[in-house]
Amino acid sequence: MAGLKPLKAIPNGAFAYVTKVNTAGLTRRRLLDLGLVPGTRVEVVRRSPMGDPIAVKIRGAIIALRAEESGLVMVRE
Repeated sequence: MAGLKPLKAIPNGAFAYVTKVNTAGLTRRRLLDLGLVPGTRVEVVRRSPMGDPIAVKIRGAIIALRAEESGLVMVRE
């Protein structure tokens, strides 16, 4: 799919829209429960010095996601 990239590839201060969550089972359920559903706007707020985890703003809440998790969420800028 053209124009899609993982959430972990979005730079600090930029925002994107969730298009797909590429996982199943409990991990998928957790990400969806956190608000990462298709169509949701997410903003990358900051990264730790080593780049993992990243802090993202979803529907007014700031949450931390590990690189492994943020790599499963596909977004469109």
